[in-house]
Amino acid sequence: MNEIKAIQAEQMKNEPGQFNIGDTVKVYFKIIEGKTERVQVYEGLVIAKKNSQSSKTFTVRKNSYGVGVERIFPLYSPRIVKVEVTRMGKVRRAKLYYIRGKVGKAAKIKELIMKKS
Repeated sequence: MNEIKAIQAEQMKNEPGQFNIGDTVKVYFKIIEGKTERVQVYEGLVIAKKNSQSSKTFTVRKNSYGVGVERIFPLYSPRIVKVEVTRMGKVRRAKLYYIRGKVGKAAKIKELIMKKS
């Protein structure tokens, strides 16, 4: 049992970045195709976070050619290079599953404007 906790603690050192639900993010992750390895960017809206020790995940949704595509990423995965926040969102919910039913401008999230201190 201690070996499992040691492996989980080792993986938890690699935190990709700080972001919240409602933020538009770019997730840089490694894709291995045969012997080659490349970094692919997945940009979309964070609609959910699930917190359970080392198996934390977050769900990113984007529109690709008019079709909504969601992808679930493990937060502490060694394949995630970095998570870059492009736009901060102003939301009052913990899960934004209602965005799935919205189309066009209705699917937008207000931008959070922070004051410079």
